[in-house]
Order: sequence, then C-alpha cells, then structure tokens
Amino acid sequence: MFCALGATPASLLTGNLSLTLPNQSILKCVRLTPEAVRNLAEFLQATSWNCIYGIGMGTNTPARSAEEALFVAETLADRLQYFQIGNEADLFDRHLRDPKTWSAKTYLEEWLALARAIAARVPTAKFGLPDVASNVSWLTEIADQWPSIQVPPHVTTLTHHYYFGGPATNPGVNTPNLLKPATMQKVQNTANIARAAASKIGARVRMTEGNTCYRGGKPGVSDVFAAALWAADYSLLLASNDYSGVNLHGGTGRSVANSVGGTLPGDALLESKGETPEQIAAHPHPFYTPIGTFGSDYVLEPVAYGLKFAGSFSGGTLLKAQLSARLQATGVNATAYAAKLSGGHTSVIILNKDAAADLEVELDFGSDASGVVQTETLHAPGLDSPEAHVTTSTKSDSLKQGNCSVIVPHATGLRVAVI
Repeated sequence: MFCALGATPASLLTGNLSLTLPNQSILKCVRLTPEAVRNLAEFLQATSWNCIYGIGMGTNTPARSAEEALFVAETLADRLQYFQIGNEADLFDRHLRDPKTWSAKTYLEEWLALARAIAARVPTAKFGLPDVASNVSWLTEIADQWPSIQVPPHVTTLTHHYYFGGPATNPGVNTPNLLKPATMQKVQNTANIARAAASKIGARVRMTEGNTCYRGGKPGVSDVFAAALWAADYSLLLASNDYSGVNLHGGTGRSVANSVGGTLPGDALLESKGETPEQIAAHPHPFYTPIGTFGSDYVLEPVAYGLKFAGSFSGGTLLKAQLSARLQATGVNATAYAAKLSGGHTSVIILNKDAAADLEVELDFGSDASGVVQTETLHAPGLDSPEAHVTTSTKSDSLKQGNCSVIVPHATGLRVAVI
C-alpha cells in the first residue's frame, strides 16, 4: 500500500488514507514541519505502507529541496518509495511560469537542477516525473530528451494524473458517460502513450492522482455504486498495461476544499437542488473519497469497494485474453480481466456495467483444467445507490471439462476463481 505526500494536494492508493495540504498556488505556502515527517514515519511503520513524497517545484530552490529530501530520506528510511518533484507542472503556464516559454523542455531543465541537488545529498534517491495533470505528450517529449542527459538521476517511474471529467457542475459528468466503453478507450489511449515513453527510459508508469470528477467529485456520480464499478475497471485496465500503481485522490472535505479555493463545487450543486446542510453533510466529503470521514468514524465508500474488488488480483499476473472486446461484441457494456494468482490459481473478474442487460458467460479454463469454482460479487441495489458490497458465495461448483457457466446481473461485478 502507498500514500503520497507533498506540498500540493496528495493522493490515495487502493482504499487508504491520503494526506492533503493546501495548494501553494491558491493559498499561502505551507511548510511541513520535522514533527509532521516523523509522525508520517511512525504511521508508515505501523501500517507497513510505502510513501511517494512530493517536493515542491513552483517556488523551490535546489538547496532547499535537497535539505528537505535528506531529512525525509533519513526519517522515512525504507518506507520511502521515491521522490516526486512538482505537481501538475504542465499547468504552470497558467499561474507560475511564462506561458510563452514554459514547455516540457524547460520543465525538465528545472527538474534536473532540483533532482541533481537532491541526488548529491541523497545518493540513493529515486525519482518519478513529470506528474502532469493531463498532457501525457510531456512523457513522450521527456523520454525523447532523456538519452542526451549526462549522468541522469535515477528515474524509476513516469507519472501522470487522470480525472474522468469535471467539475461537479459539468452536466457531462454523469453515470452513463463514466461507464461507457469510450471512456475506457480513452484511458487505454493514454496508457499506450505513457507505456511507450516509459519503455524508452527503462521505467514503469504510475497514475499518481485521479478519480471520477476533479475538484472534489460530483454527488450522485462519485459517491455511488457506479463509481465502484468504474474504480475496479480503471485500476484493472491500468494493471493490464503494466502500471506500477494507481493513486485515487481522497482526504478530508476541508483539506480538499482548501486546495480548490475554499469550497467544493459539489456542495453548491446540492444546495441548488434544495438539500439542507444536514443532508449535504450526510455525503462523503470530498465526494470521491474512498474513505469517508463522519465525525470519528471512517467509512469505506463505493469507490473503495471497487478498488478492494480489483485488489483480489494483487500479486498475480494479468493474462492477455482480450475478454472485454469479446463481451462488448455481444452488445452488453461489460469488461473482463483474467489473472494467474500467486498460488497458481486462475481468476477472472467480469464487470457488467450495463444498466439493464444481464450477461451469461461461458468460461473456458482449458480442457485439462480442473478444480472448484468459487465466486465473489461486487453489488448494490443500483448504480445510483450510495453503497457497495463485496459478498463471497457460500456455494461452490466444479469445472466440467474445463468450463463453467456464470450469469452476471446488470450493474454487478463477479469474480470467478478456480482453486
């Protein structure tokens, strides 16, 4: 498990807590204290999580970044995965840099100055870059420039963000659009570009911040069961593209609101629909968070259940079987993924995102395959339900000549494992 931490809004991976601080470009500059980093180290040790640590770029200097990195590296020790310098630098031309000259090339020049200063103080330092908001062509440009860099810093990961859409007031951010096949095709297109760039420099790819709807999510889309199916599909699609991880944004409502100007657009949307403050408070804040905070209670939200469901493949090897294309050829909005798990068992996840059509699937595990078939279901009363559940069936069956037939109801996920 990972958390991501920095001086700009941080992120969340696979259903865990995010640590979020105000965005320097919107509010006053916030400096992390040594005590905060020590507390983080204790938290990471207690949870066995790893950390991607963000070093500010917008107003930073090489000397200051190196000093911070040295203290962080010594304090976090083996819990530190790598340093990420800057956040959404492709947007710096809007507020921090001259739009006439700011580019992937000038970014890389600034990045190298900071990274080399850090590497001089922390020789074992590893890095991720460029953490773009959306312009993945920067990954290609940086990879093309990389061979010309003399003694480059140790970059393990090319990174980018992803939000399906936004903000909450955008009518195009809705459940049908979130779940339609074209949405995941765009995700695949981005992955194609990112993977090609990473392969040029011997790195992996990671989606380091994202979710359903930017600026805190949209009520009725980000906080309902549809988001669970989306999260499972999105994370599995990236895993099938050899991404090293997915960080979905979360945190507390106040921290995320501070990072986007003081209020969440989703709250204004609910107010315009006549909801009372008490009704608004019943929603998770931010609306897309995997873990909702209600007083002293922490509640898994639908998106977290989607991540948990997909996480059943953790440690396994994704198999290239083109299952999604075969399902969608039937006219049903469904995707599927298969994996060989660490214990040698084969597992298949089918996500029926269709709002109306059930799906009957015949699974062929090979004529020589045998074993007991077990199933687990990701479900809720409906796509718009503010809940999600993962239920393991108490019944089991056996393969018949290597085959089994399953029915996946509409708006449901099904995991089939042969053990």
